[in-house]
Parts: sequence; C-alpha cells; structure tokens
Amino acid sequence: MLINLLRRIGVYKFYDNYLKNQIGKSEPPVHIALILDGNRRWAKSKFIPEWMGHFAGADIVDDLLDWCAELDIKIITLYALSAENLSRPQPELERLFEIISRKLSELLDEPKIDRYRVHVKGIGNLSLLPTEIQEKIQQIELKTKDYDGLFFNLALAYGGRSEILEAVKNIASDVSDGSVGIQDITNDTLEEYLSTSHLSSPEPDLVIRTSGEERLSGFLLWQSAYSELVFLDVYWPDFRKIDLMRAIRTYQNRNRRYGE
Repeated sequence: MLINLLRRIGVYKFYDNYLKNQIGKSEPPVHIALILDGNRRWAKSKFIPEWMGHFAGADIVDDLLDWCAELDIKIITLYALSAENLSRPQPELERLFEIISRKLSELLDEPKIDRYRVHVKGIGNLSLLPTEIQEKIQQIELKTKDYDGLFFNLALAYGGRSEILEAVKNIASDVSDGSVGIQDITNDTLEEYLSTSHLSSPEPDLVIRTSGEERLSGFLLWQSAYSELVFLDVYWPDFRKIDLMRAIRTYQNRNRRYGE
C-alpha cells in the first residue's frame, strides 16, 4: 500500500532514479546471488495461505530479469529450494512443486528469455525433484544453451555441503582411474567440478538474502568465500528494484580485500 502511494505522488520514481544514478557511477557486480527468503512469513502477515507466499515470490522472477538486464548484471543465481526444504510436509511440497513447474513452463515461453538471451541452468541435486520438473529444466536448458546475454542459475534441491562432497567424490574417481593426478589438484581443479563451472565468474560478487535472516544456509559455500553479503529486512514477495539497487550501492561502497 505504501509503495503504491509513493508511486502515485512520484516519490518512488524519484528515489528509483536517484539510486540508479548513484550506482551508475561505479562498476556493477558481475554475479549476484539471491537467497529468496520470507515467502511464508509474508503470507502469514497478510493472513493468507502460506502457499500463496510462494506463488507471489515466484512472480518476482520476471521483474528480476528486467532489472538485471537494465543494471547490466551478467549472472544471477537464485536459491529457490534447498535440499533441506524437501523435508517439509508433503502438502506444502506438492504446492511448491506445482509453483516451480508453472514458473518453468512460463519461462519456456517467456519472450524476455529470448530478448535478453538468457542462458538458464538448473543446479542442485535435481534427481530429487519430480520427473516433470526435471524434464522442464532440461527443455529450457536446451532451448537457451547458446544464449550468453545473461546467465540465470536456478538452485533447486541444492545444498552447498552436498555440492562440495560430490565434487570431491568425482575428483577421487578421476584420480582412481588416472585422469587426474593428486599433485595436480588445486582450488581451480575443484571449481571445475562444481555446479557453477560453466560460468565465467562462478564466485558471486554480491550475495543478497531477504527477510532479515543473516546466514547463508548452505548456499554456494565454496563460491561465496569472499562475496559481499547484504541482508535486507524485506520479505521476498515484497522485493523491488529499489531493494536490488540499495544492495548494489552497499556493495559498491565496500572495500573488497579478498582476505588481504
């Protein structure tokens, strides 16, 4: 309600332009990772069923593509469903899967995917997802495999520890068959076995978490070692372009030292 009022009197547009002008003075982050948190609490605050929070949150994705294209963000990674989320009650999971399936169908036919040349990739233990969702991910990956305008990674049934463990197992297997020498294993070697290995910049410059919670919850544990973290006190369904720009401004105002 407040945002709609601000829009009517022009304040929202003024602030939007003000932020865009500010962040335009510095280089934007190349890779932004987002932890989409607060859907259920958003729904509870409005006295509506929790699944409607997930539904509203899924619809932010379309706007996010526009915002990132406008702000020259090249890579987006969304933490949409953790492996731990799969232990939620079955009725909630079924709703979640319905919403994810619907959104994937929409993305397959979304003109923005072609307009911005969005390369879509699913990351995580996708085998834990319903077959219908796995097939839709494969379809959109195939459709967008040659696109390179904006890289959009959707983390589903994802866990950072599991990702690192699987990478170590695969390296061990390659050492066992002689294709990799133990003495040749470096940080770069392990990164080649992670789910973000297809990216030109696999390490997020900026990690944003909505809802006010201040933790990574296992998201991109290896890749985010030197990422700048910004925690926003806004539920994901209420996330707006000005929130994204505020986070980018915070990132630009920090001095990244990479442990030095």
